[in-house]
Amino acid sequence: MRLLFLHNNFPGQYARIIRHLAGRKGIDILAVSRAGNRQPSPVRRIDYEPHRSASEKVHPALRYTEEAVIRGQAVYKALAPTRAKGWRPDLMLAHSGFGDGLFLKDLWPDARYMPYLEWYYRAYGSDASFFDRRAKDPNVELRIRMKNSVILQDLAAMDWGQSPTQYQKSQFPGVFHGRMSVLHDGVDTDYFSPDARETFTVGSHVFRHGDPLVTYIARGMEPYRGFPQFIEAVSLLQRMHAGVHAVVIGEDRIAYGPRDKASYKQWALETFRPDLGRLHFLGRQPLAVLRQVLRVSAAHVYLTAPFVLSWSMMEAMATGALIVGSDTEPVREVVDDGRTGLLVPFFEPRRLAERLLEVIAAPERFEDIRRRARALMLERYDRRELCARYVRLIEAVAAGGRPRPNGGASVSESARMPEAAIV
Repeated sequence: MRLLFLHNNFPGQYARIIRHLAGRKGIDILAVSRAGNRQPSPVRRIDYEPHRSASEKVHPALRYTEEAVIRGQAVYKALAPTRAKGWRPDLMLAHSGFGDGLFLKDLWPDARYMPYLEWYYRAYGSDASFFDRRAKDPNVELRIRMKNSVILQDLAAMDWGQSPTQYQKSQFPGVFHGRMSVLHDGVDTDYFSPDARETFTVGSHVFRHGDPLVTYIARGMEPYRGFPQFIEAVSLLQRMHAGVHAVVIGEDRIAYGPRDKASYKQWALETFRPDLGRLHFLGRQPLAVLRQVLRVSAAHVYLTAPFVLSWSMMEAMATGALIVGSDTEPVREVVDDGRTGLLVPFFEPRRLAERLLEVIAAPERFEDIRRRARALMLERYDRRELCARYVRLIEAVAAGGRPRPNGGASVSESARMPEAAIV
């Protein structure tokens, strides 16, 4: 079986399935990624690079689409020599939304196509209206709607689609749901595992399991992941508890959402004035450091707008960290308040601070929640089981059928499946 994987930052969401498949007998994998991506690849890789950016003269609502078309054109050119040599994939998998997979069906019309459907943009009812529910400027509405042009091309071309969570799938138009599986990338529960002996050092501070340490992990420091609310809550918590410390892992940048401030970190520190002697910014860190921090965390804060769910929250649960998360749709899909974590309103930092104080004041009260959170990751999100289901899904779609429930073997295209049967 020949598989083509496309991701502008390969392996990205395909990291776990690539490791699972790499080197397997009978499977030939080719990856395509942007030339600036320096991540090592365990499989053969072809690079592409767009020849220009979108024109400043194009309609603002079409700029994102033009960039995607230029990117898709670059992928087409990069793969044309491979096609000329006679290589043909059985299944093409591409992260949807950036344009990488736009013209794959033009290269190989008979190959099957399964995009990774991460997000469908809406002006109202999810992330874009979460912070301001008032009617938007019509030009903003146009830009948000037109960002879906590329994704709609993938939806029209796909033989099957994959989305990582039920909430993310629910954002896509219902007409496509019957050809979409919900299948998460999986969590490495062997690596992200509890260890009560773990320690973590920041400067002169050595933290151990049971210490009053609050943790926060995100790619950027931005409103979408509740960074301002977190810093305000930390500032309040520090006044409530003289010994509490907080650790932040992530970069001082905006990864998601409007870029309306140069630095939310600087803004939040100036606005809420936390004690910087007990607030530690570590920047971007390798997985080993994330695991150390999560193992000693008394409470791990995960806040998000109604948007894509972060891997880090589930890795924290697998490590046995106690999630104190936002009561928003993506979090509620995984965290059952009082059973596998604690939920608080996104926009109420004082409630968050009070909940954190409860946890660090009596950590033993929450040990059952920690254990149930890890048990959930083992039961529903362990990478070994999900990779096995992923392989079954790949085989089913590549063979020209439709997947059975739980990623089983394919059934004929003519077979009808109820929506509840889709993985």
